[in-house]
Amino acid sequence: MLTKLSMVAIGCMLLLFGLDEISLNAQTILPIVGSPHLSLGNTAWMLVATALVMLMTIPGLAFFYGGLVRQKNVLNILMQCFILLAVITIEWMAFGYSNAFGSSSGITKGIIGNFDWAFLRNIKINDLSPYFNQYVPDERIPHIVFIIYQCMFAVITPALIIGAFAERIKFRGFLIFSVLWAVIVYNPVVHWIWSSDGWLFKLGVVDFAGGIVVHINAGISALIMAILVGRRKYHESSPTPPHNIPFVVLGTGLLWFGWFGFNAGSSLAADGLAGNAFLVTHVAAAAAALTWALMDWIINKKPTTIGMCTGAIAGLAAITPAAGYVDFSGALIISIISSVVCYIMVGKVKILLKYDDSLDAFGVHGVGGIIGSLLVGVLASRLIQPSVSGSSHQLIIQALAVGVTIVYSGGFTFIIFKVVDKIWGIRATDEEESIGLDLSQHEEIAYTEVE
Repeated sequence: MLTKLSMVAIGCMLLLFGLDEISLNAQTILPIVGSPHLSLGNTAWMLVATALVMLMTIPGLAFFYGGLVRQKNVLNILMQCFILLAVITIEWMAFGYSNAFGSSSGITKGIIGNFDWAFLRNIKINDLSPYFNQYVPDERIPHIVFIIYQCMFAVITPALIIGAFAERIKFRGFLIFSVLWAVIVYNPVVHWIWSSDGWLFKLGVVDFAGGIVVHINAGISALIMAILVGRRKYHESSPTPPHNIPFVVLGTGLLWFGWFGFNAGSSLAADGLAGNAFLVTHVAAAAAALTWALMDWIINKKPTTIGMCTGAIAGLAAITPAAGYVDFSGALIISIISSVVCYIMVGKVKILLKYDDSLDAFGVHGVGGIIGSLLVGVLASRLIQPSVSGSSHQLIIQALAVGVTIVYSGGFTFIIFKVVDKIWGIRATDEEESIGLDLSQHEEIAYTEVE
């Protein structure tokens, strides 16, 4: 009898010990509800999104722009995109991220961040990002993942400007201008709009994935650069067609694909908000491409491949600020309007005003970004994000942010250009432009003859 009781007691102790072990393991695996914790699913998605956004610059934008220029300048375009991936990455990690997203105080409050995160100091690999999805605020990604994700935005923004001065700018002048522009123009605008300390952020401006920060910022700078650099020499007499339209199609496809990381990734979580951004991004690109092709068909009697590709990019640029705030109907309206307006800017206004925006960086990205950034103030739906809806108040805030960015970006682009041009020179000489930038700037040619 005693033996049986002893065995029961031992069994109960083992059972209790096992339950304690199970409870302990559960506490170490399952997060405490209401406390920020690392989400493996969100982290995995954001790593993929980061890779997709990098793909947009190289090879997406590189092939898109590279196919549009003449054969003797294609390597120069590829090199410009590639060098920006390298140099802006270093600038971003050294101090750009800290200036853009770090806290600000004193006379720089709301204007530019400090240097607390310079060289990523004091950031451990398991530290959680201070920026997160409002729907799942406790399910965070690592801080370093947020940093590298935003790095890809910092890379592609100055790369978009390349389209305005393609085929006529010295490589040294381009590189110095681009780095200074990233530091003086891009980083502060990011802080205003995306940092929790930013003055426009506190006013309530919304820019889901960079309609203002990326597309208007780069697009306005592109227009100023196109005017200051001047027209291409051949453009005034005998314009030539793009040297490789299949490259343009390839680049467009890669940009469209990468844009899912650009927009859906801006949710910072693998959730319904990301799903909506993914959906409306695809819808906008499709609708805008179709609209442009139809306009080509009606006006010029033939739909063109380049036109359809350009339309898709216009729709993608326009939906970027609104992807996390509008539904299918809103995306359809934004994409159709952007395609029509960008078509007019590229096909009519540019010719009328005689500025040589070589690859339509302003006409597509700048104008598309303005349209999307304003229309989100009208079409935002509470069904997507309850905190934001279309209203006159939101439209006024959006218009203020658009206007301030245009003035700031345009003004400082002018100043940076003048300084760099005075010290190092920007415009290629007539001889350099005539022989092509591949040879004059890099001593290379893209295609060799088979003997």
